[in-house]
Amino acid sequence: METLDSLLQDAARRAARHLASLDGRAVMPPPEAGAALRAALPACLPEDGLAPGEVLAFLDEHGSPATVASPGGRYFGFVIGGALPASLAASWLVSAWDQNAAMGRMSPAAVAFERSAVRWIVSALGLPETAGGAFVTGATMANASALAAARHAVLERAGWDVEARGLFGAPEIQVVVSAEIHATVRKALGILGLGRARVTEVPVDAQGRMRADALPPLRAPAIVCAQAGNVNSGAFDPFEAIAARTREAGAWLHVDGAFGLWALAAPERAPLAAGIERADSWATDAHKWLNTPYDCGLVLLGDARALRAAMGIRAPYLLHAEEEPADFTPDSSRRARGVEVWAALASLGRRGLAELVERSCRHAARFADGLAAAGLPVLNDVVLNQVVLGLTSPEEADAVVGALEADGTCWCGPTRWQGRAGLRISVSCWRTTREDVERSLGAIVAAVERVRAGRT
Repeated sequence: METLDSLLQDAARRAARHLASLDGRAVMPPPEAGAALRAALPACLPEDGLAPGEVLAFLDEHGSPATVASPGGRYFGFVIGGALPASLAASWLVSAWDQNAAMGRMSPAAVAFERSAVRWIVSALGLPETAGGAFVTGATMANASALAAARHAVLERAGWDVEARGLFGAPEIQVVVSAEIHATVRKALGILGLGRARVTEVPVDAQGRMRADALPPLRAPAIVCAQAGNVNSGAFDPFEAIAARTREAGAWLHVDGAFGLWALAAPERAPLAAGIERADSWATDAHKWLNTPYDCGLVLLGDARALRAAMGIRAPYLLHAEEEPADFTPDSSRRARGVEVWAALASLGRRGLAELVERSCRHAARFADGLAAAGLPVLNDVVLNQVVLGLTSPEEADAVVGALEADGTCWCGPTRWQGRAGLRISVSCWRTTREDVERSLGAIVAAVERVRAGRT
């Protein structure tokens, strides 16, 4: 029987082989790979277990061919980054440590690395020095956590303890969102009992930016949700003007910056987010532009006391210090995600982080220039890492995606934005090179031509 050491070495060899294969394989797996995996999966739990080496071999031999090459340089869908080498290696070590990052008594190492990583991010993004927060699964839970803190704060000012008394009989909270706010913010509002549909929507401009001049009169208690990085255009809401209105009305300003918040780390892009530091809370993902392994999100507040009030947990057996990570997130059992984030930041440094953002933006600009040179319309001003190729209909968009999947060179997904069908190209992987962009440009243009010639 294999030893643990030999098993881990086998896992490392298989993982390295998989990553080395990304450049030479189709980005989307062929349908038969998924079918073969489903056929190979036992219908029932075996009576007797397999040896660990056999389990690992099954995962690799049947599972690896059915994976998407999203860690590679030619995957441009859903703003999915790869995993930086230092962060990936740290993730393996974190799994071996098997720590619960909820409290210092459970893991001094996990808590120390998390706190350090949060401080580094606050500094790199130029947010207020008082800001604090914690790591969660992704931007959905980061938004939910921040909005729970917002709900606590605005109702506390109105004399209502929402954690103790709930929302029954509470003062009604006015919730204001952009007409193009991300769906996960609406999901978070639904989770919190604030309602996905009982919001006031603010119109947007041609780039998807909230029109500050169209904000309704704000009346406390109120929460305004703005956006750093429109999911289609990459545009930023006008935070200076929005913050001025929210401060005047005593409202809470939350910013969903799932990928766009990282623009603050790049001096040339940071002006896009002017005034964002005046918000009360921010949500972002590390598994997008920071390129940590899945899953990793981050919730930040200018004053984290509201987050602790909303999320704090106490029990006699928990051996609490004054502040613990579990007091700032929905989870009491937590993976040590902060270690992987710390490793990514430590390997990049401030300059490397800025260059990662700028390089992605340069690649996006090259996509836009190449598409325009081929006579294809780009629907957005390419200010960040997002490009929207205009197409004639949703059916044409689906057909182009199908042609790209059959070709295998790259992948990007269909979208519908401001009444137009299109293809959304999101550049966020550290592996993407200029050669990847040129190959993918050729594949996209050829796919559109094949669809329009009826040759798919």
